[in-house]
Amino acid sequence: MRFLYAALGLLSLGLAVIGIVLPLLPTVPFLLLAAFFFANSSERLHSWLINHRTFGPMILDWNERGAIRPAAKKAATVSIAAVLLLSLILGAPSHVVLIQVVVLTAVLTFIWTRPGA
Repeated sequence: MRFLYAALGLLSLGLAVIGIVLPLLPTVPFLLLAAFFFANSSERLHSWLINHRTFGPMILDWNERGAIRPAAKKAATVSIAAVLLLSLILGAPSHVVLIQVVVLTAVLTFIWTRPGA
């Protein structure tokens, strides 16, 4: 089971890294998932992730206070706006844009109602 958790942790970490550059793929939820899987599989990987210069503070902020840093909130907002704008520019069907607006509004509401770090 430890091997499976380690593999899922690495997959989650990989998706988090990809999420840094892809607007619709969230980074922090995948980091939290990776931290969970590493905590159950490898103390070394878990410690590395928690102490990582870039990833560690986001995980600790969430674990300790359920907080999201203001810079991350702003980055998420800009990314979401860019995705919606791209959909409009590419001429996505109106029902697709409407679904995006509803889902992305819910996501932004969640993000901006969390405490800041």
